[in-house]
Amino acid sequence: MIDPDLHAAAQRVIDACSERRLMVATAESCTGGLVVAALTEIPGSSAVVAAGFVTYSNDAKHSMLSVSLETLRQHGAVSRATARAMADGVLAHAPVDLAVAVTGIAGPGGGSLEKPVGLVHFAAAARSGGRSFREERYGEIGRAEVRRRSVHVALAMLEDLASTYAVP
Repeated sequence: MIDPDLHAAAQRVIDACSERRLMVATAESCTGGLVVAALTEIPGSSAVVAAGFVTYSNDAKHSMLSVSLETLRQHGAVSRATARAMADGVLAHAPVDLAVAVTGIAGPGGGSLEKPVGLVHFAAAARSGGRSFREERYGEIGRAEVRRRSVHVALAMLEDLASTYAVP
């Protein structure tokens, strides 16, 4: 169901996590569950993937991941602060070692001068304390392409975090 490049990226995440016995979960807004779908496409992923939180609305971000209403008011749903809070929320609500969060504006509408269509924020977090953040400005390349590229970035961030995870 997923393209060969996404399949290969998801396989690398599953392999890296399997080697280190790490569990992962996702928090997704604009990707609507595509990151966890790519991971669970891989045979044996149940040994690695614990959960996927699809938190499209602000209410869902708040109630399911404990993203504070103040963060959402002050920074908006599409921001580094919200992506970080989403990743931290995964670690607080799921028994996992690694989390990745994606929030953005896939389009075709919904953008502004400050937050244009194609803006996506990512955060990856490890229970051991590792963190990474990324912002992409894809532009108006089409909703499907923004989402596809965002899945690639999220998987790459998970792979990087898994490969550097300090196993006790």
